[in-house]
Amino acid sequence: MITNAHAVTFLKLNPALSASVIEQEAGIPTTTLTKALSGDRVLNAKHLAALYPILKKYGFVDPSARKAKVISIANHKGGVGKTTTTLNLGKALALLGNRVLLIDLDSQGNLSQVLGVDEPQKQVVHALLKNEPLPIVSIGANFDLAPSDLELANADLELVQAVGGVNQLKNVLATLRTQYDFILIDCPPALNIFTNSALVASTSCLITLQPEASAMKGINNLFERIMQVRDRINHELTVEGIVLTLVDKRLNVHRDMLTYIRGGLLTNFTIFNTEIRLNVALKESQIAQQDIFTYAKESNGAVDYRNLALELTGQPAETV
Repeated sequence: MITNAHAVTFLKLNPALSASVIEQEAGIPTTTLTKALSGDRVLNAKHLAALYPILKKYGFVDPSARKAKVISIANHKGGVGKTTTTLNLGKALALLGNRVLLIDLDSQGNLSQVLGVDEPQKQVVHALLKNEPLPIVSIGANFDLAPSDLELANADLELVQAVGGVNQLKNVLATLRTQYDFILIDCPPALNIFTNSALVASTSCLITLQPEASAMKGINNLFERIMQVRDRINHELTVEGIVLTLVDKRLNVHRDMLTYIRGGLLTNFTIFNTEIRLNVALKESQIAQQDIFTYAKESNGAVDYRNLALELTGQPAETV
């Protein structure tokens, strides 16, 4: 059942909706919603019952029926912006009003370290191998982390040998999907058991790709792995799209590769219009253990990741 908080939050996240029009459609007294939005009154059960079908028509989803979109951020090549994208896309989604959980599935633990979580006593591997609840650290409003460190690397063989080991992450996330809107998984730079586990647990996969020839090598192996997981284990899995990262249009090689990639190289997959420009503030923010919006909200990096979040959620990008 919809609550006062659900209705108010939905309307605040959709300012284009007219309170007066909705009041008229729902047959409730004028100014009822205006007062609820300002905190001057609480919508009662009769108001909420009348509002529910109207808000549903405009896109409201009952939170009890909502399931998070689980997205693996993947590429088996290192240094192409997976962790940076997981962190800053996740924060951008949270700033748009979504409940976001980041999962660090890379044994290097870079995502956890960037967020100031070093050597966590409880981490993802304990949920995968010891049937413990997934440890969740609150980083900020609507923004949580399930951390990892080098202990994860030692669990590779054990998870491979465990009965149904590749399904364990999916099982762990099943109970959490109603609590979040997006769950982003930072995958390791390898096509190993952890990447496989992430793909099995995901509804989609977002691929980060640097516009350089070296980054393109072996990309077909990643696509083949995604298709294998989809065909054999996780029929729900799709490719969310490809996001171009570390883009420097001052370089001829980048301009040529962008033309090559967008000109038909990857016609079977969505390529996001938003490109993540090479931006020193992105590197500096990680050293400062902050997301780009906290560190430099006016930087190109912040603009790009906000536009990527808008594009991912089907909203128009902002003028750069």
